Amino acid sequence: MRALAPVLTAALLAGCATTTSPTGRTQYVGAIPPAQLDQMGEQAFAEAKAKNTVSTDAARNAYVRCVVDAITRELPAGWQARWDTALFVNDEPNAFALPGGKVGVHTGIFKVARNQDQLAAVIAHEIGHVISRHHDERITRQLGTQTALGIASMIVGAKYGEGAARTTSQLGGLTAQAAFLLPKSREQESEADVVGQQLMARAGFDPRQAVNLWQNMIEASPGRPPEWLSTHPDPQSRLRELGARAEGLLPVWQQARGAGRAPRCG
Repeated sequence: MRALAPVLTAALLAGCATTTSPTGRTQYVGAIPPAQLDQMGEQAFAEAKAKNTVSTDAARNAYVRCVVDAITRELPAGWQARWDTALFVNDEPNAFALPGGKVGVHTGIFKVARNQDQLAAVIAHEIGHVISRHHDERITRQLGTQTALGIASMIVGAKYGEGAARTTSQLGGLTAQAAFLLPKSREQESEADVVGQQLMARAGFDPRQAVNLWQNMIEASPGRPPEWLSTHPDPQSRLRELGARAEGLLPVWQQARGAGRAPRCG
């Protein structure tokens, strides 16, 4: 029965749309309409602002706004509408971006993002998730998995009873989480690294500072779960990839600076 859920999921995903990600990867998307996805992002952002303390520090808000504006000016057509930002009073070094053009930043991020280029690396990475349609992709896959597990449980229940159906659903969910959903999350994190580093370079931020940012992140978070249960790539592998990519992006950064894209945010 463990093999049944992925098979059923694949069949369900076949009914969704396929698209190509910014790095050329085939994606399954379209479980919900884009307008509804944007609405979900807007609602989640509104709830975050209602439930958490929003910073009134004018200088820091302007700093974040400047970085977001510089990055979003470099987005593909259709993504360049003004993005809303919020700076949350939260000591955890984190940031996020949501469909519908929303960016949230925790004040704790300034502990690891120690200059404008490092802050740009964080924000560009998060916006990279949005323009790569990762939210759409994950929702599509999760809905497919949930539906497939429901079908598998019904099949088992019809033959072996309710207890077996419940066990199948529970075990199947754990299997899907460990072997299907989380690996895709790591793939998306790596893709957001690629897209984000390209974005920051085109916006005039030094792509080499992405390496420094993640070094700071590692130092600030010495404990982490095993890679096979993590939604992020192995830290050392990530640093090597960011460093190699930064060298290739130096001409892009230098061209941006030469064209006058030289942000002075912080």
